[in-house]
Amino acid sequence: MKNQFIFKTFTFLVFLVTSLVHAQNPKGKLFIIGGGDRSDELMKQVLNTAELSKKDYIVVLPMSSEEPDSSFIFFKTQMVKLTTNPIVMLNFNKETAQNKKLTDSVQNAKLIFISGGDQTRFMSVVHNTPIKTAIQKAYQNGSTISGTSAGAAVMSEKMITGNQKLQKEYTGTFSSIRYDNLETSEGLGLLKTAVIDQHFLKRNRYNRLLSALIEFPALTGIGIDEATAIIVRNNQIEVAGESEVIVVKNPKGILKSKKDNLVSVEKLKMSIYTAGQKFNIK
Repeated sequence: MKNQFIFKTFTFLVFLVTSLVHAQNPKGKLFIIGGGDRSDELMKQVLNTAELSKKDYIVVLPMSSEEPDSSFIFFKTQMVKLTTNPIVMLNFNKETAQNKKLTDSVQNAKLIFISGGDQTRFMSVVHNTPIKTAIQKAYQNGSTISGTSAGAAVMSEKMITGNQKLQKEYTGTFSSIRYDNLETSEGLGLLKTAVIDQHFLKRNRYNRLLSALIEFPALTGIGIDEATAIIVRNNQIEVAGESEVIVVKNPKGILKSKKDNLVSVEKLKMSIYTAGQKFNIK
């Protein structure tokens, strides 16, 4: 009887550990583009990463955009040259976000693409809805989630909105590094241990990403330039595209001054990667 109890306990523990491992290691991949031009070659890599079969389809979520129809047409016009798989747009709003048939279509898509625009606009539609759950489940089950610009920003759990707490007007970048200045909100949570910034070199967003690292020193800051992407396979990241990816992490000796929210950092690690190179995140 005692041996039977031990065996059942052991079996349960193995099941529990296995479940936790699978929960932490999704079967899917992320293809995160920093905005700007998307070459045919880059989009072919998206398709290769997704490994679509003949019966698979692609879902485009254009809710970030002020002109969702235009975003979809631009995407589809390029992609029909590269694949014969069906491409459908699901432009959700607060009402259709509860439609199970539509959200099931998201969950069952092998490739989900999130357009550019405003990441806050996108999350205002999907936050605490079955859409967000469907995207997360699709990723867990083996789908590839891709996005560009705002569609890149939404990938992380801590999402950079672009706004500053200490400056009322939106400027597109940060003119200084200050603590308690970066505004973040909840993203899709597909990346738990990193925060994403996009259009990185083109728009000189070092100050913004460093501000993120000050607020969340345990995270890895990843700045993706335009026409460039990262491919995330669990904890390993590969760079694709035409420019560079900047990675900053492990800030040490952070000191915050009460004067003007000034901050100092004794040291941190910064790396620059180009296409084909790989690095790991926690």
